[in-house]
Amino acid sequence: MFERTRTVVAVAMLTVATYATAVEVNGGHPETYVVQKGDTLWDISARFLKKPWLWPEIWQANPQVKNPHLIYPGDVLSLAYLDRVVAQPGPRQEAPINAIPLSQVEPFLKQLSVVDEIDSLPYVVALEDNRLRATTGQTAYVRGLEGAQVGQRWAVVRPTVRYSLPKPTEDLTANGDVTPGSGNLWKNFVAAPSKRNEMLGYELSQLNVGTVVKVPDDKSDVTSIALQGRTDGREVRAGDRLVPVEATPYDLQFFPHAPAAQTEGLDIRVLAVTDMYLVGGPRDVIAISAGSANGIDNGTVVSLWRQGRHVAHRMKYPGSSRMDDSLTDGAGRVSLPDEYAAHAMVFRTFDKVSYALVMQGVKPVLVGYSAKHPDAQ
Repeated sequence: MFERTRTVVAVAMLTVATYATAVEVNGGHPETYVVQKGDTLWDISARFLKKPWLWPEIWQANPQVKNPHLIYPGDVLSLAYLDRVVAQPGPRQEAPINAIPLSQVEPFLKQLSVVDEIDSLPYVVALEDNRLRATTGQTAYVRGLEGAQVGQRWAVVRPTVRYSLPKPTEDLTANGDVTPGSGNLWKNFVAAPSKRNEMLGYELSQLNVGTVVKVPDDKSDVTSIALQGRTDGREVRAGDRLVPVEATPYDLQFFPHAPAAQTEGLDIRVLAVTDMYLVGGPRDVIAISAGSANGIDNGTVVSLWRQGRHVAHRMKYPGSSRMDDSLTDGAGRVSLPDEYAAHAMVFRTFDKVSYALVMQGVKPVLVGYSAKHPDAQ
């Protein structure tokens, strides 16, 4: 009996030691913390943990509340036995806090989406009074809306880029074709090309929302759409596509966590930086080449890395004419390690593409950088 008890205690101590190694608690963490309005889950996690994406590992959900995973202003958080954070519910008079401020990602939640193909989507063929551009209060004429009914609402979207690898983005013309010569960033940039050869999806940018006011008849096969949404300065033109208006197109709550094991070994790259920049920093939105089909979901945290270069070995080959910095390995070169740049958290996913917010880092993030497990060394 004594031997069995000692074995149980030893196993328990080993389990606790292993757990403590995996989840590193900040040395200066507070004993208790009262959640404030304006807090984010990422910031609160960083108060207790050195790695905020491990929050689910120490959060002790409260079964007595309706949604035990939500945290509200006024809740009192405390670090309990075995490094578990528990909450004493507060007044619950405010909305629950989120992982990041929604205001920083709301335009991307509402206005951008990614689809596998665009050829089958209904499209604008002409505009009221034969205009070149149309805006709210005017009519767009659409083909391909078979079965449309008066009163139905459709979002008018524009395909802007095609995401793929090894070329990260390819610009699109007004009719959705790839612009000749676009997407050749690898020739002028400092990111090693990906070995993946895959089309990932088309990004759609929402321009307006329209309501069906007239369906096709014997005289015309087009559907008339009255534009009624906010344009934010962008007008509708011939060639723009239509997709159904979704009642709940995105999640409002997400929680930082490590990626699923399914993503291990996948070559994930930064495809784009917000506003068509090539370089981004904290609180910039990026697109990465992995999505729900690869095990990525909202709240997934990744680390972003500059690929290690291959430099000429001047000490061994002083007379070498090789360029000093290469993206590929070869004889007479020394391979350098990858360099950490930043962490990012995914806030919206599609099949093979996700949008993420750069959270914190030590250097800028560039198009083409690799995305790895957040614990990568």
